[in-house]
Formats: sequence, structure tokens, C-alpha cells
Amino acid sequence: MFALPLNGQNLPYSDPIHPIFVHFVIAMVFFSFLCDVLGYFTGNARLFEVGFWNMFVGAIAVFTAIIFGQFEAGLAQVYPAVQPILNFHTVMGWSLGVIIAAITAWRVVIRNHNSLKLPPAYLGVATFLMCLGVIQVYLGSKLFWVYGLHVKPVVDAINQGISP
Repeated sequence: MFALPLNGQNLPYSDPIHPIFVHFVIAMVFFSFLCDVLGYFTGNARLFEVGFWNMFVGAIAVFTAIIFGQFEAGLAQVYPAVQPILNFHTVMGWSLGVIIAAITAWRVVIRNHNSLKLPPAYLGVATFLMCLGVIQVYLGSKLFWVYGLHVKPVVDAINQGISP
């Protein structure tokens, strides 16, 4: 079997790629939400167009983030304290991918029906998505900053037999 050589962060490349895609998705989806809310309250339909395209691109990019997240989680040296957080982060990530795809599909239908308005129900569901996104950001931050997944000193300690 072919095995890639791993660096000091337990990765086959210089730095984790998952956070790069994740931050892109976060920016796209949150900016979409902002544009939609501003468009709704100002009546500026151009903001709906910006919101649509940001959500559309975010819906594509979220699956790239998930794929890299799964790959990098598989390479991480997961110890017992981190396992529940990583499991929940993984389930939330896949759930958010599906929710973002569903909201984007709904948005396509709304746009094709009437691109000048957004129903309040859409904004309600998008608000719920933002809340889930905040929870996911918290979990991802905790995995890195508290538990040190793919952080060189933590990887070195585990390799030396020191239990975190």
C-alpha cells in the first residue's frame, strides 16, 4: 500500500487545508446572509443577487471543506478527550453541508420565481443556519486551540508517548 510521508503536523503537506476552505465557506455564507437581510429591509434587489451567488459558491465549497476535513481528521492523532468533540464536529459538518445545499436549492427556486423578493421563512431558516454555523466554528476552534489537532508540539508530545 502507498503511504504518504507525514510532516511534524501529521500531514502530507505543509499546513492544514481544511481551515482554508472552511473560512472561505464561512465568509461566503455569512456574507450571503448579510446581503439577504440588508436586501430584505432596504428593498435593494441587487443585494439578493449578491446573496444568491455567495450562497451558491459557498454550497460548492462546503463539500471541499468537508472532504479535506475528513482526510485531515483521519490523519490526526486523536486521543480520548478529543474524540467526542471531533465526532460532533464531523456530524455537524456533514449536516451543515446538506443544509447549505438544501437552502441553496430553495434559493434557486425563489430566484427563478421572483428575484426581487425573499420570503421571511427563508430568512428564518438562514438565521438558523447562521446559529449552527457559529456552533461549528466554536467546535473547530476548540479542536485546534484547545486540543491541538495538527499542532506540532501536541503531535510531538503524542509521538514521545506523552498523553495530552
